[in-house]
Amino acid sequence: MKPEQLTDLSRLCIHSITTKPLDITSAVNKYASLGVSGITIWRDAYGDYTPLQIGKMIGRSGLEPVSLCRGGFFPSVDERKRKAAVNDNLTALEEASDMEMPMLVLVCGADPQQLPEVSREQIKAGIEAILPRAEKLKIKLAIEPLHPLYADTRSAINTMKQANDLAGYFNSPWVGVAVDVYHVWWDEDLFGEIVRCGKDDKLFAFHVCDWKVPTGDFLLDRGVMGEGCIDIPGIRGWMNRSGFKGFNEVEIFSQIYWKTNQDEYLNRIIDSYLTHT
Repeated sequence: MKPEQLTDLSRLCIHSITTKPLDITSAVNKYASLGVSGITIWRDAYGDYTPLQIGKMIGRSGLEPVSLCRGGFFPSVDERKRKAAVNDNLTALEEASDMEMPMLVLVCGADPQQLPEVSREQIKAGIEAILPRAEKLKIKLAIEPLHPLYADTRSAINTMKQANDLAGYFNSPWVGVAVDVYHVWWDEDLFGEIVRCGKDDKLFAFHVCDWKVPTGDFLLDRGVMGEGCIDIPGIRGWMNRSGFKGFNEVEIFSQIYWKTNQDEYLNRIIDSYLTHT
């Protein structure tokens, strides 16, 4: 069963990194003027503004604050770096609170100097360390599994099953999963794990873009929806049927698109969102 065709922008969120060349003021104003409904802010986009000022800017624009990217990067063979990562995540939670962001996305991290199992245990310990503060601030923690290509340094959580298992360990309404099609489209267990995640009320976020064929750079050559090989509408259908009611978040890292006219690029994103998401 195919999902219904998107007919409006009521569930469209755009990540600030998608239009990285735009300063935060321009991004907020342009998204809002085009009828985009939500925004996710990346921490590298603050510029000269404080999180509190950005929160007020978003409030005035009419955009809905969706999430802050990113926290995580907990593992390290160096205990001092693990403690610094926890402190940085606590800072990120305060920043999210200042912006009235209801969620912090966790790119969990990995250290190639140790086994992935060790990194996963350190990720668990890191989340345990910040969860009390997240609960107090009422900010959800969304564990994002990353493609195995990034298992060396970016994340030891690489499948939906691993993310579901980790979220289930905490058994907290404040810990769930962010599903990014770029990272999980290849997983033969994707449908079942999305269903499982929905049953456990852990579907916190849904990120969309496309996997270009061929891909020029596995980090910085993501495609606009419809430009590659991912069945984005099919995965969206699984998400919706599993109870997900949140935003469809466009998150594109692209050295190609960052060099183009950002107004034209945004118009293409909106058109592709309605026709290929």
